[in-house]
Amino acid sequence: MSPAADGLLCAPLAIVDLETTGANAAYDRVTEIAVIEARLTPGGGEVSAEWSTLVNPQTTIPPAIQALTGITNAMVAGAPSFAELAQALHERLAGRVLVAHNARFDYGFLKSEFERAGLRFEARSLCTVKLSRRLYPEHARHNLDSLMTRHDLSCRARHRALGDAEVVWQFLLRAAAEHGEEVFAAAAQQTVKHTTLPPHLARAEIDAIPDAPGVYIFRGEGGLPIYVGKSVKLRTRVLAHFADDIRSAKAMQLAREVRRIEWRRSAGEFGALLAEARLVKELAPAFNRRLRRAHSLCGFSLVTLDEAAGDPAKTLRLVGAGDFDAGVLPRLRGVFRSERAALAALRELADEHRLCLQSLGFGEAGSRRGACFRHQLRQCAGLCAGAEGTETHHARVALALASLQSLAWPYRGPIGLREHDAEQDRGELHVIDQWRHLGTVRSEAELGELLHDAAIAPFDLDQYQIIARQLRKTGARVVDLAPLARAG
Repeated sequence: MSPAADGLLCAPLAIVDLETTGANAAYDRVTEIAVIEARLTPGGGEVSAEWSTLVNPQTTIPPAIQALTGITNAMVAGAPSFAELAQALHERLAGRVLVAHNARFDYGFLKSEFERAGLRFEARSLCTVKLSRRLYPEHARHNLDSLMTRHDLSCRARHRALGDAEVVWQFLLRAAAEHGEEVFAAAAQQTVKHTTLPPHLARAEIDAIPDAPGVYIFRGEGGLPIYVGKSVKLRTRVLAHFADDIRSAKAMQLAREVRRIEWRRSAGEFGALLAEARLVKELAPAFNRRLRRAHSLCGFSLVTLDEAAGDPAKTLRLVGAGDFDAGVLPRLRGVFRSERAALAALRELADEHRLCLQSLGFGEAGSRRGACFRHQLRQCAGLCAGAEGTETHHARVALALASLQSLAWPYRGPIGLREHDAEQDRGELHVIDQWRHLGTVRSEAELGELLHDAAIAPFDLDQYQIIARQLRKTGARVVDLAPLARAG
């Protein structure tokens, strides 16, 4: 038997299944837990203990979940809470490989529940969905029902924790028997996930990071920033960088080069997103690409005919980000990372609305007199050839630009967007004006200073997109700060 096979076959396992109030580990809670303590052995396997219990989630179970699992609010009313079970369960799982079908789900819920109970939980995990895909690639489906049908596995109670855990254990035994111990163990070993910290990072440094929203900064030799990231669960995300299943060369290189980790907690995801976008541009870390500063942002501004003095070429301007001021923003349509991208979008609009790019000053180089080449191809309605009037063409240009996003600021002045950190019982107010993040404050005194001293930063596309998404969310907590700004 190979060392890999022997290692897995000798490892103590905890086959785990959870029933929950929903799918989000940050907000939903566990309603039932089952653990089968077992070990794979040459030629089979042995179970040393089975344990399961209902759990009082301390919140209501949605009707759809009750219908699926059969676990009702009345059934869990007298059950222990997770906090009451946490210490004993933590000891039960200690030192075992956690095995679950869709292990990321169960592992994530356990981490969150243990975190609420004041315990840190880390374990190697084996996902039987991934194991099934690796061992049976000829099959398209690998959910638990498919495995039961395909391998003739029995289940005494589907969608109940112990019943589903028993199915997972049966699958392990069946897969080992069908493929042989060597092949099975090698596939399982490739599927097992755990983290191995680089020798230059102390475990205490990782343990100090809260599993809460915020940003983190990886620093390399000499303190040079090499990567900025964000997460709603900081410690979990940081540990994921050092998981032994990372595959890309870039990810492995990043993990090797980290020498120190800094982190900054935020009240919620919105604050973390804003901080990440700002820090990437300030620090320019080598491993970040997507949020790096774009120096050539631009958008289109439609000029009135009066302002254009009757010259169609002046009715549309390509405006650079340096000119995105309060006077331009209400007219601005579209925002692009480069002039090339902007002109490509304009050509698509011109094709759709039969606009004259030559008359607008965006056509081919050379004289703008006479019919343009696009008109000869019937792609232009003919302003250049006198086939339509300037006002008609201007109206169609306005209609075409209306399909692009508007950057007009929808408020009369600065606003604040509130976020609350329930765990620390503290809030943050993100101050925003003209799509620019001015800063984040935690007190009225800080707010007054910020509004008095705020300098409008250059327009940032990433900040704009983050803020626009937040404002579209139902329940976004907007505070009108315009009166305070005027008073200051």
